Amino acid sequence: MTHLIAPSILSADFAHLQKDIEMVNHSEADWFHVDVMDGVFVPNISLGLPVIAAMRRYAKKPLDVHLMIVQPERYINDFRKAGADILTVHIEASTHLHRTISAIKEAGMKAGVAINPHTSVQLLKDVLADIDLVCMMSVNPGFGGQKFIENTYNKIAELVVLRDVTGSSALIEIDGGVNADNAAELLNNGANVLVAGNFVFGSQNPSHTIHELKHLYRGTKSV
Repeated sequence: MTHLIAPSILSADFAHLQKDIEMVNHSEADWFHVDVMDGVFVPNISLGLPVIAAMRRYAKKPLDVHLMIVQPERYINDFRKAGADILTVHIEASTHLHRTISAIKEAGMKAGVAINPHTSVQLLKDVLADIDLVCMMSVNPGFGGQKFIENTYNKIAELVVLRDVTGSSALIEIDGGVNADNAAELLNNGANVLVAGNFVFGSQNPSHTIHELKHLYRGTKSV
């Protein structure tokens, strides 16, 4: 399976959001990655339901919504109504994780679970076969533009083994600090989805940057 590219809309120009959405629509990107932060689970506040609903009117690709909020189970149906196709919750924020995963699927979305850099992938063992996506944070969640955490490579390799043991088909998504220096190695270690924010929207030609990420070959060192 070829890997997927999910530009993080948090790094887009919000004064010209429709323009950036149209750019992603016409690019080789596969998903829109949408970060939702509440200022409690993470030390930042980002876009919410009204912006996602507005995005849905223009976005022609799936909305991969990443909830960095406490008690995410309260808003599952709201995010579905707003237009989310994939809904990811943090294992650290979900007391009754299996129930939340089931509710996401019952609402008609694909279910993802995110883990912070300090969280062991082994904690996913009991739910891995039930989910569609693992969002592995390769920076501490809350702000864009952070430095990539090198231990992510080891965690991917460990997760690939665990995925095989549990018979899971969950995609491995890497979120945070993805750029030309690490993208190929992430894929080489087993990542399936690359989230890219500043690297895409901060480049001179975002569409071309997406093209280069999409056409990375395993074994290469950079785009």
